Amino acid sequence: MLPTLVQFGVEFRSNGSWMPGPKIGAMIPPSPYARQLADLPVTRQSIEVLGGTTELWTYGPAAATADGSADAPAATTTILLVHGFRGDHHGLEPVAAQLPGYRTVLPDLPGFGISTPLDVDGALGVQHDIHGYSAWLRELVAELRRDAGPSERFVVLGHSFGSIIVSAALADGLEVDDVVLVNPIAAPALSGPRGILTRLAVFYYRVGAWLPERPGFAWLRLGIVTRFISITMTKTRDRALRRWIHDQHDQFFGAFSNRRVVLDAFEASVSNDVSEYASRITPPTLLIASDSDDITPVAEQHTLVAAIPDARLVVLEGVGHLVHYEMPREAAAAIETFLAEGRGENSTSSLAEARP
Repeated sequence: MLPTLVQFGVEFRSNGSWMPGPKIGAMIPPSPYARQLADLPVTRQSIEVLGGTTELWTYGPAAATADGSADAPAATTTILLVHGFRGDHHGLEPVAAQLPGYRTVLPDLPGFGISTPLDVDGALGVQHDIHGYSAWLRELVAELRRDAGPSERFVVLGHSFGSIIVSAALADGLEVDDVVLVNPIAAPALSGPRGILTRLAVFYYRVGAWLPERPGFAWLRLGIVTRFISITMTKTRDRALRRWIHDQHDQFFGAFSNRRVVLDAFEASVSNDVSEYASRITPPTLLIASDSDDITPVAEQHTLVAAIPDARLVVLEGVGHLVHYEMPREAAAAIETFLAEGRGENSTSSLAEARP
């Protein structure tokens, strides 16, 4: 773990990078999922992958080991959850909280959260593009499965940009038992319902690349931009939940190692989509989409589910691109149903908003 120093709301790390720290004197809205998370055993681990250090958090029972030993009742299913662009593992904790019977593993993507970047300038020369992230995920899964029991079921889940990373890795030979894609990027981002916002984002990141290093880095972490994005994507009318979501973005949306990482990852997120890899996604696959997603319309999700050989689609109603924050219970219920069902032909279902 990298030693850190927190000063004036900024956490400085020993490798020279920095990320948002707690806002001094600020009231942090309580997480609606904190109690469920607190009830789960959690361990933290650091794994060296492609020249960088990947930090990951494991919730729930320990995995069954190859020799059958375990300190606690072992999970028979492991779910690896891959977060989206500009996030870190915190974003998918609400989903993990709803899956207490499973072993859920939440890594920070390379260069985001507190994971260090890949070996860009060293002997490996791995870039933070879709090929680099695909190679990272395949290596990480191989490492996690190395000591697992032979009967353990391994599931990989990707949200948003994470759905592209997972799909690319599957097309490149990643072997898992099942796949879950939440708010998948089913078509080019520029063609989405709010393509104009994506174009504005492209301009925003190009300015960040054009500016000198220090002002460019600060530009990419502008709080007003983070809040605008959060307000735009949040659909819930629950004020407490909205405050908490905005606070999550305030805390973690600027958690990237350096300007190069975030610019390369942004380019990867808008230059690729899941449809490119659909025909090569061979494991049973669940798509969890939403009817108010600003990035990918439902019609594109129907096209995507038809293109994946063995897939089914669940559409959540009354939510947008933040299913993991606003409807983790409904998402988890769909995942559990999917993992329990027999395999069959592609199907589609719809779940209405179920908030109190």
